[in-house]
Amino acid sequence: MPSAALLGLVEGLTEFIPVSSTGHLLLAGHFLGFAPAGRSFEVVIQLGAILALLSVYAARLAGLLASARTDPAARRTIVSVLLAFLPSVVVGILLYRIIKQVFFETPLLIAIMLILGGAILLVVDRIAPKRPRHNDAFALPAGKSLAIGLCQCLAMVPGVSRSGATIVGALLLGVEKRAAAEFSFLLSMPTMLAAVTYDLWKSRALLDFTAWGQIAVGFAVAFAVAVVVVRFVLGFIGRNGYALFGWWRILVGVAALAMLGAGH
Repeated sequence: MPSAALLGLVEGLTEFIPVSSTGHLLLAGHFLGFAPAGRSFEVVIQLGAILALLSVYAARLAGLLASARTDPAARRTIVSVLLAFLPSVVVGILLYRIIKQVFFETPLLIAIMLILGGAILLVVDRIAPKRPRHNDAFALPAGKSLAIGLCQCLAMVPGVSRSGATIVGALLLGVEKRAAAEFSFLLSMPTMLAAVTYDLWKSRALLDFTAWGQIAVGFAVAFAVAVVVVRFVLGFIGRNGYALFGWWRILVGVAALAMLGAGH
């Protein structure tokens, strides 16, 4: 149970910030020696984080969908998110086996990607325009959204970070820092729901819900922590930018390399 709660905490803390939740989960599971039965645990705790985000944005999403029939701006927002979502669908389906059987089983690759991604995040955070061209996550041009979606495909490699790839892409395209994070939130909803659904289907023969206690603890912790993170992180980014996340990635990556080098 303690390991399940810890991994739920890691998922909730890291899913919506640019540090790679998958990388943190895989490294934590590797070093803790935690091997839950089947694929049920990791899929369900990720679902907990998704539901946390949906609960925070429920009212705004409902308003957006309700007004889509009469409001062109609402329709543009929906189309923008779907365009950004499309590239990851294509790449995820085509490369699913390589991603799961090769990338996910390579802790060294994850550690390197954490360090490299942290360095890139630090540089991009520093060079981001002081007067960005786009300040509203709900009003990005379709072309910019599609470009951000292409950047998201880089996160198929564990350690890159889905939110990190989308945020870096958005910043380079002139999106304001807080708006970049919020668009990453919006894009994560269809992306993560689709990924979890497809993962459940592809892994259906491996699913095992016998360890229901571990699964329930991990899900509950991931949900509760993710709610707090989603409510807090936009304000933090608006005040402080992304440097802290970049340094954290580098610290975790270096620590992981050291532990792997010591034979763990």
